[in-house]
Amino acid sequence: MIEQIPNLPAGTLGFRATGTVTAADYESVLVPDIEAAFAVNRKLRLLYHVAPGFESFQAGAMWDDAKLGFRHFSGWDRVALVTDVAWLRGLAGAMRILVPAELRLFTDAQLEEAKAWLSLTF
Repeated sequence: MIEQIPNLPAGTLGFRATGTVTAADYESVLVPDIEAAFAVNRKLRLLYHVAPGFESFQAGAMWDDAKLGFRHFSGWDRVALVTDVAWLRGLAGAMRILVPAELRLFTDAQLEEAKAWLSLTF
């Protein structure tokens, strides 16, 4: 399941993934929120927390994630991935060079640090 993380700074969206994440989760929560935000913002910041209790992504969810990322390829300013899931951290680290945004990895214990990093202006 995916739920929105409230009370983030303007221009920042946040989502928390727990349990099994399905394509329906992407299509009903994440995609509409991101599309609406891009309708009014040229660049966005994203906090994605794969939280304790996460079990898996269904293949359709991973496909929806890739499509959404490519559709707004140059629209991401910063992305904070917060997770203790080792394989996901490894995959994100390897894919970092393909992402045009500044991508940082944080552990679950660093969730507040991730929020602070996303709110920084340079």
